[in-house]
Amino acid sequence: MTKVYIDNSSSSFPKAPGVSDAIKAFIDQTGCNVSRGGYKDSYDTAMEVLDTRQLIADMFHTSDPQEVIFTPGVTHSLNVILQGFLKRGDHVITTSMEHNSVMRPLHALSKAGVNYDVANCNENDGSLNIDSITPLINKNTRAIVMLHASNVCGTVMPIENVSEICNKNGIKLIVDAAQTAGVLDIDASLVDAFAFTGHKGLLGPQGIGGFIVRKEFAREITPIIMGGTGSQSDVFEQPEMLPDKFESGTMNIPGILGLKKAVEFINSVGVNKIYEKEMELTSAFLSMIRKVDGARIIGKKDAYCKGTRSAGRYNGVSRVAVVSIDFPGRDSAAIAAALDENYGIMTRCGLHCAPSAHKTLKTYPHGTVRFSFGYFNSMDDVEYIAESLKEILKTRKE
Repeated sequence: MTKVYIDNSSSSFPKAPGVSDAIKAFIDQTGCNVSRGGYKDSYDTAMEVLDTRQLIADMFHTSDPQEVIFTPGVTHSLNVILQGFLKRGDHVITTSMEHNSVMRPLHALSKAGVNYDVANCNENDGSLNIDSITPLINKNTRAIVMLHASNVCGTVMPIENVSEICNKNGIKLIVDAAQTAGVLDIDASLVDAFAFTGHKGLLGPQGIGGFIVRKEFAREITPIIMGGTGSQSDVFEQPEMLPDKFESGTMNIPGILGLKKAVEFINSVGVNKIYEKEMELTSAFLSMIRKVDGARIIGKKDAYCKGTRSAGRYNGVSRVAVVSIDFPGRDSAAIAAALDENYGIMTRCGLHCAPSAHKTLKTYPHGTVRFSFGYFNSMDDVEYIAESLKEILKTRKE
């Protein structure tokens, strides 16, 4: 049976060429720690880790690799930032399209006296009306935390405009870039903290990600995990210097080296070229699905904004390659199961860890079937999925 992986917004597959080789080579041939050994292999590995920080800093247009902090991923990063920064009496603003990686920490913090408001997004496409932000700001507002693109419908949020509001009002901007890192050309210097993961658009392994944080903001964040860093070992106080402040314990070195290889691959192709290919696939898929009886596209019905095909930084970019489809009167889980069992098409159905987004888009509680394209998908995949859906829906009608 043909197999088509179309769940790249959950985790990319296949990974970038060379990722598994880099991980295996380290485990088989080196295997040491960094900042803990006084020998050449440890020093050499530490340099590779530093090289990876520099690659990440360069990719996201920041100047200082010390501001790149490695964590297991976006969820861990957001918890470090939110729990370490917000205190009782503080106020934070978020959007109604957020993933639970934002909503659950905020919900937990609200029980500890942190207040938050939600800017409601458009029910048709999940877009954010920038004018809805300012009325929510009060004297206790410390931050706006929001995703860069929806993991449900792919809509890209106006981060540049929100950054201007934050700068004007002296508040922090914390961005969840789970769906955009490695796909859009992002200037992380526009925000105060930028959380990324390695295993989605960056085409690296699971278990490695991180955040980029401005040094002045990092001073206001208390680390929620403390311990050995290989530095200042003569004192019990946690080091204040970056990245050590937030990197206690042994890092995921195999993951970091795998991520290094993935970022090098992305650089060799070009982020804009990756985005263009994913949008070509998405555009074709949306065009085909609009003609399928019984399938309803959730969110933006087109791949490109106002006719532009340029990725740019943000202007002209309306979405990423994430498409949710509702099947009115039918069970989304049954559709997804039929795609997998009968056609070898791997998707994700349900609420996608984002019930707030589905409530906004009026697809709660039944959810949708999500199709998320990656750089290694092909036009043949797109055509095969569309034809398979037609067959499934036709069979069910008969």
